[in-house]
Amino acid sequence: MSRQLGQLRQYFEDPLLLREGSGYLLTPKAQTLIPKVQHILVAIEELNDTPAFNPAVCDREFRFASTDYVAQFIFPELLLHLQTHAPNIRVHFDVLNGSWLPQLGELPLDMVSTMAATLPDNLDSYFLGQDSPVCLMSQTHPLSNQTSLELEDLAQHPFVRINSGGDKDSFLDDALSAAGLKREIRFEVPFFNAGFAAVTQNQLLMVVPAHIARNTAAWLPVTSRPFTVTAPSHRYYLCWHRQHQNDPAHHWMRESLAEILQRSMYSPKDHDLIF
Repeated sequence: MSRQLGQLRQYFEDPLLLREGSGYLLTPKAQTLIPKVQHILVAIEELNDTPAFNPAVCDREFRFASTDYVAQFIFPELLLHLQTHAPNIRVHFDVLNGSWLPQLGELPLDMVSTMAATLPDNLDSYFLGQDSPVCLMSQTHPLSNQTSLELEDLAQHPFVRINSGGDKDSFLDDALSAAGLKREIRFEVPFFNAGFAAVTQNQLLMVVPAHIARNTAAWLPVTSRPFTVTAPSHRYYLCWHRQHQNDPAHHWMRESLAEILQRSMYSPKDHDLIF
């Protein structure tokens, strides 16, 4: 205490506190400071007062990144949820670049949904589900009459490759390379819809998660086949940088989005795992 008192005496150019017998006396200067110090202490206490979050009056924009598949099939449900419970919240959607995940704290993004084998230590997340990769093709593709696909088959037919989101197909290139083979990437694009068009109209193959193949087959003339090579399990996460962990509005938004992502018919389910 003596060190701090000395600093205060030097700052105010006043002794402030005088020893008197077994106690202390305040100088007139110290007595005038009491109400001001009390006001400062109350203001400091109020800094920790956080009003309860009310989504109905929240006026804020959230920036989110994922694939165009999520934007097309899952986000309409989120927008309906926001329209009902948080009508002033706005969403800005970016197509996710796979290199963004380690840099999430430096980017103007609140959260991303992606597949990942591991996550950077500075991210928090919800696990959304898992599935396996399959080969998507037109129902009239020459390989559609086979129950599974050998590497030699895949090396003989061109592919369209989706370059947004997480890593979907490097396992296949590694397996082909180990066998002395290589596939032809005829078309590379960040949008699933463009990839689907290339599959149905140009007889290209496409490596996609099993849940996307399942849902696409319900509205396009496509089919899918498993790979004979060992394929990784795709694990899906909703991620955010830890700087947002204690933000009440962010917490409500990510809880809402995670619930919608997990229950959506367009998300991975247990039966999408291919062994």
